[in-house]
Amino acid sequence: MKGSYRIARVAGIDVKIHVTFLLLLAWFGWMYWQERGVSGAIEGVGFTLLLFLCVLLHEFGHAFAARAYGIRTPDITLLPIGGVARLERMPSKPAHELVVAIAGPAVNVVIAALLAFFLAFKVRATDFSDIDHVGGSLAAKLFYVNVMLVAFNAIPAFPMDGGRVLRALLAMRFSNVLATTIAARVGQTIAVGFAAASFLGAPMLLFIAIFVFLGA
Repeated sequence: MKGSYRIARVAGIDVKIHVTFLLLLAWFGWMYWQERGVSGAIEGVGFTLLLFLCVLLHEFGHAFAARAYGIRTPDITLLPIGGVARLERMPSKPAHELVVAIAGPAVNVVIAALLAFFLAFKVRATDFSDIDHVGGSLAAKLFYVNVMLVAFNAIPAFPMDGGRVLRALLAMRFSNVLATTIAARVGQTIAVGFAAASFLGAPMLLFIAIFVFLGA
């Protein structure tokens, strides 16, 4: 992917960031800076980095599951809208693709469970609304981020994880081509819904809609 630069190599997998990822760091830093100056900006950047550490672990979940089936992952790239693990090939069996697709969100389930245990399960709905603001419980914010990652990836919008799960299930009954076609059409339909919803005050959904539609 053009504009991506390697920052590390873990377990034989290159970890890269796309230049646009820096814009996200700047955005969160600026939002937090408005509330508490330099200290707030540092907190905002730190929170964003921890958030994307969870995203990176999610992608490693996919990569290690794929490795169990003999599929290499040359690199993982972090983008403002998430991460992409580039597998060298598609799993040969639908059941294998199902496992690989589920492995990523499963990592976030584990992280959320560990954070919930650390918080003694004392989490409040208002913690999630504090994500864009300075202060509050960092662990609670990360808990809700991981819950949202699981929920968001459950949406059957190919090529997101939920869409890959849908394709794997369809491929157990139909050909790979037909299964992919159906999953892609479902993904594009959901992408149009995301685009429409973005005009209701969630502009990030527009970027996700474009990514999902073109990917599908």
